[in-house]
Parts: sequence; structure tokens; C-alpha cells
Amino acid sequence: MNFMWTELEALAVETRRRDMAGLFRDEARAETFSLTHDGLLFDFSKTQIDGPIRRALLDLARQSGVEDKRAAMFRGDKINETEGRAVLHTASRALVSAPTASEIQVDGQDVMAQGRETYARMVAFCSDVRSGNWPEAGPKVTDVVNIGIGGSDLGPVMAYRALAPYVDGPRCHFVSNVDGADIHDTLKGLDPETTLVIVSSKSFGTQETLMNARTALRWMQAGSDSAMDRFVAISTSRERTEAFGIAPERVFGFGSWIGGRYSVWSPIGLSLMLAIGPDNAAEFLRGGHAMDRHFTDAPLDRNMPVLLALVGLWHQKFCGYATRAVVPYEHRLSRLPAYLQQLEMESNGKSVALDGSPLAHGGGPVVWGEPGTNGQHAFFQLIHQGSDVVPVEFLVGANGHEPELRDHHEALLANCLAQSEALLKGRTFEEARNQLIAQGKQGDNLDALARHRVFPGNRPSTTLVYEKLTPYVLGQIIALYEHRVFVEGVILGLNSFDQWGVELGKELADGLVPAIAKGQAPKGANGSTKMLLAHLVGLANSQG
Repeated sequence: MNFMWTELEALAVETRRRDMAGLFRDEARAETFSLTHDGLLFDFSKTQIDGPIRRALLDLARQSGVEDKRAAMFRGDKINETEGRAVLHTASRALVSAPTASEIQVDGQDVMAQGRETYARMVAFCSDVRSGNWPEAGPKVTDVVNIGIGGSDLGPVMAYRALAPYVDGPRCHFVSNVDGADIHDTLKGLDPETTLVIVSSKSFGTQETLMNARTALRWMQAGSDSAMDRFVAISTSRERTEAFGIAPERVFGFGSWIGGRYSVWSPIGLSLMLAIGPDNAAEFLRGGHAMDRHFTDAPLDRNMPVLLALVGLWHQKFCGYATRAVVPYEHRLSRLPAYLQQLEMESNGKSVALDGSPLAHGGGPVVWGEPGTNGQHAFFQLIHQGSDVVPVEFLVGANGHEPELRDHHEALLANCLAQSEALLKGRTFEEARNQLIAQGKQGDNLDALARHRVFPGNRPSTTLVYEKLTPYVLGQIIALYEHRVFVEGVILGLNSFDQWGVELGKELADGLVPAIAKGQAPKGANGSTKMLLAHLVGLANSQG
């Protein structure tokens, strides 16, 4: 691995000043450096990557053990070594496409059998709610409030927005922030008699989620005689859900082998199934499972998740681009950048290798973004003319769901293609100067004005194209990025499936909550925390 790393570093130095636009003198470049599979097209031709670089990146993947580690994950080995857990979110999406799949044993439990049983309960429950047969007494459910945080929120809310054209069930609302404004603003327009509350917390011990759940319960008790009957839990802790008052038949659990940020495929996706129905939810799972099969079966040089990962590693580790922007030209994918931000930064935002030593080459990148065309009028100024190079990952569908608004979609497509073209080509000083002259500009400041209109160009981007954003396609996209993160983590030598970095702040917050109520800093607090606490308490008391 170190040998391949050194070779790639040398290749990066050799190609640093290469004109990417000039690479397209090879008329076959776009086809050579792109990949199509199952309705998706991944184009990475607008990068510095050439044949030797691609071969070296693929050798790096092989020497890092990507193929062996991939087999271990799907086999159910405990590749999450720091927590002693298997990683089997992929099993959840095999339930529909491969309903008779062979069992996967983890600690003496058949993962597939458990998954099939829970999935059948979910389908039955959703069918009853959507048809009005649940609850047995009272009016039909019109609204669902999903209370969770992190993976228990980002996955469902992202998918719900993405699949809005398929929503024909209850309206879904999502509460995650412990800020009281979130739960207040969500509940104020709803009717307790027609609302179902889903409390999504694997441990049923997450502070923010339980605080919001208790607030929702008080709200429902004030407006309904059967408040607790309208609460459902997604949790593995029957003891804690029962203590809260939720009956066992309304608790849907899942195994420790499904991590939070990978849990939209599990019962955490119950709100999505309620909204779009079991059939469309099954298509979502089928799309994810189809990408699983491609990831496991395709050779590395024709494997979309592998190539997506290698392009990202090339940019971050060898070109030195510390961040990447995800820009979907699809308004309904507005939460995808945030979802991928958690997926990648919580998974690979590490500095310690699997054996506890410092990572030789560091962890994953900073991931951020917004939908196009909004981003064009915000951060694209920096992407085009800033000092730091930011690779952009464009996503775009050939068709929208509103044929009567085809002109809007054509404008969207034009903007997407134009942005990647502009990043590649740029604009020279001479071109900018001649453009100003053509506009009638002249005088001593002509050259200065022209310099403001120069675009360096030679900035990399990739584009993922799909036919239309359907449940199946959304499943493909999410699984594609999940496996990309896995490949990157294997090559970097880290554990992509733990998240110890979120723990310390939570522990300290638990100690500060009673301290704030009492107005006294906890023992061991530093001078800044004491000052801030005293100031906040003083301001709060002045309003009392």
C-alpha cells in the first residue's frame, strides 16, 4: 500500500498543472472515464485522472484489501472492531429482492429471519394505518411526527422529501433539535386526535429525542383521551419503551449490526413507508439491493462505488483538496448533502487506525453542499474563483415529475451542464478583456476589470446522471454512497462504523443540564464555561 501511495503521490506531482480540457483532445475520453450501470451514468472524465492514475488507484484498492473486507462485511463478520459488531444494513434491503436469501448468523441469531419478521410487521402496520383500520378507535391518522436525531432523522426526512411525488399516505413531520422551537413549530398546526408519533431511538436513551418525546406526549395528552395509544417506538430496548408507556406490539426493533447513519433501510424508515406505501418502500429497498449486487459482483475497474471512492481519494489525498461539494440538481434532494455529510464525516472523520495507531494518511474529507441552482447564487463564487480548489459532485435526473413544467427542467439541465463545463474551461484574461471591449468598455482600468472576470478553470467535477428520481433510483444512490464511504475507509485503514467523536460532548452536556438549571458551574469547568454559564443564566433570569 505504501508503495502505491508513493507512486500516486508522484503521479499527482507530474499532473498537477495538466490542462484537463486538453485531455478531451482524445475524443473517446468521456466514454473511457465514465461508467453506466442499471440506468445510472457516472462521469469522472472532468478530472486529472488518466489511464496510469486509474490503474494505480485500482492497485491501491486491491492492495488495501477492499475485496476481502467487502466479502467480510456481507458475510456478517464483525468488521466494526471497536464495538465488536457486524455491519449488515445491506441485509435489510435484501428482504424484498431476495426474500429466501440464505441465513446470516451473528452471535447465533439469524439476521435474515429476524428482518423478515419485523418487515412483515411493518407492512401490516402501515397498511392498517393508511387504510384507516388503525387505531381501532378514533379518526384516521392524517399526520405522522417522527422524533429522532442523527441517522434516526436525516435518513427518513431526506427520503421523504426526495420521494414527495409518491406520497399518498399521512403527511410526515420530523423533529430532531432539542431546541423547543422545533417541536413547538411542528406540533402547533396538528390535531392530537389524528396524529401518530414515532419515537426513533435505538437505545431509547438519546437525550434530545426523549425530551422531545415527552413534550409530544404532554401535547397529545392535553388533546386526546388515548394519547399513549398513538405512540410507536423504533428501538431495541423493550424495557425502556415499556417504561415510557409504549405497548410491545407498537415497538419495532432492529439489530446492533445496523448503525444509525445506515438505518433508513431498517424500521427507522417506518415514517417513509407510511407516507409512500409498502409497495414504493419495497422499490426503495430493491434499488439499494441492486447496488449491493453490483458492488459485490462487478470487477473493481467497472465498479461504480469503487470508482466513486477512488476519485474522491485522488482529489483529497493526492491533489490536496480538503473538501468536496455535493450539488444535486434536483430540488427534492435538498437534504441529500446533509445526509451525505453525516454519512461520510461521521464514518470517516477519524485520525486513528484500526490498530489504535495514528492514521498514516489521515481521515476523510469535509463534505458539504446545496441543491443547484441555489448553490450557484451562493458558494459557486468561491468554487469558480476562490483560492481553494473544491471538487464538485453533480447529480441530475434526465426527467422531472412535472411534464407540464418541462421548460423548467430543461433550464435546470442546462445550468448543471454549464457549471461543470465552466469549472473545466474557465475564462482567460484575453477572453475576459475582449468580452469587455465588445461591451464598449475602455480606458485605463480595462485590464483591472478584466482580471476580475478571469476564471482559472481546470477545476474537477464528476456527474451522476439518472433517468428520474424514483424510489428505486433513490435506493441506488444512497447505497452507492454508502459503499463509497466503505471503500474509502478500508483504503485509509480506519473503522467507518463507529462514532466515538459524538460521545464526549454528550457526556459533558448531561452534566451541564442540571448545572444550568441551578445556575452553578459543575466541578472542573474551565473559566470560559463558567463565564458563559453565568452570563446565560443572568440573561435568562432577567427575562423571568
